[in-house]
Amino acid sequence: MDRSVIDAVQPWQAELAAIRQDIHAHPELGMEEVRTSALVAEKLREWGVEVTEGVGKLGVVGTITGKRPGQRVIGLRADMDALQITEQTGKPYSSRHEGLMHACGHDGHTTMLLGAARWLSENRDFAGTVHLIFQPAEEGRGGARAMLEDGLFERFPCDAIYGLHNKPTIPFGRFAIRPGPALAAADRFYVKFIGTGGHGGSTPHLATDITVVQAHFVLALQTIVSRNVAATDTAVLSVGAINGGSAISANVMPAELAIAGTARSYTPAVRDLIERRIGELAHGMAAAYGCRAEVEYRRGVPATVNHPEQTEVAKVVAAGLVGDAAVDPNPPLVTGAEDFSLMLEKRPGAFMFLGGGNGSDGTSANLHTPHFDFNDAMIPLGIAYWAGIVAHELGGTQG
Repeated sequence: MDRSVIDAVQPWQAELAAIRQDIHAHPELGMEEVRTSALVAEKLREWGVEVTEGVGKLGVVGTITGKRPGQRVIGLRADMDALQITEQTGKPYSSRHEGLMHACGHDGHTTMLLGAARWLSENRDFAGTVHLIFQPAEEGRGGARAMLEDGLFERFPCDAIYGLHNKPTIPFGRFAIRPGPALAAADRFYVKFIGTGGHGGSTPHLATDITVVQAHFVLALQTIVSRNVAATDTAVLSVGAINGGSAISANVMPAELAIAGTARSYTPAVRDLIERRIGELAHGMAAAYGCRAEVEYRRGVPATVNHPEQTEVAKVVAAGLVGDAAVDPNPPLVTGAEDFSLMLEKRPGAFMFLGGGNGSDGTSANLHTPHFDFNDAMIPLGIAYWAGIVAHELGGTQG
């Protein structure tokens, strides 16, 4: 195993951890990362990296060209935004903004890529160019799409693109990546049933009772995954909200009732099927009970699909750092979503998970919970992984 970069950057650990904890203490929601973007740009310039700000509003791209001749270009991406969660870690660097926290580790992702920028700027023994992409608004606020629409890959061409995400539910120092679909497409659906309403006590027979329609519809939704999606495929369909009527006037049958939920899938065919069947069930049941339905299916980000060649590169690099046994080549599908998927639709690439669990069972508090905190011990390993990707792709050395 070549751990030379890990050893070389250890003297930076305290400084980089302080940067990470500073970002953690000042979380910003997507498309509001003014302070974080400015900090990133400042550090990149301090370390001799060419900087472009304002890509997709608040995105930052650092560019480093190797000393050796070469035309190949790769991109390394990290995200910068926080979540609307109230922190309960009790850390001295806990969020200073009530109701906001870095509950997904984007503070750590940003720091690891900053550390990689410093290393690559000081060690340019590679052939080609690296674009370090610091993306705003991964958490559902359209950051990847904004950067792409602002000409990300036209302005900063990339032959391949790589992403790295911490995973606290696997032990520190382990990697996990799978080829093909890895994370889900995330969509939302909204259905409104519209009837006549009426008095539920004295004249229910004169009303169109949409609560009955709703009950049958919610149950019927469960047949989409169990009976329409092939058993060899994977999908999730859940109702998250049902709104209609008033508890104060419980004897009144509502004239309108709204249902909302989420759908997760991994292939375009299953995604299309889910959208079609939700509409068919809603309209069919509404007609059967004498009311009507309005259906809206909002597509979020697509599935994150790792490309075969780049997945192999990622596995080889990770194994070079921690050994083959510490790299899981076929982890379970993740039903969460990631807007890095939009970049993978434009360029070949791969999305790697790096374990950060440090509890007695090898895990830590999970992502998107108020107790999560990025494990700073991951920083040197993350830097070494990024350096290894550059070495493998651009023919340099790791140390």
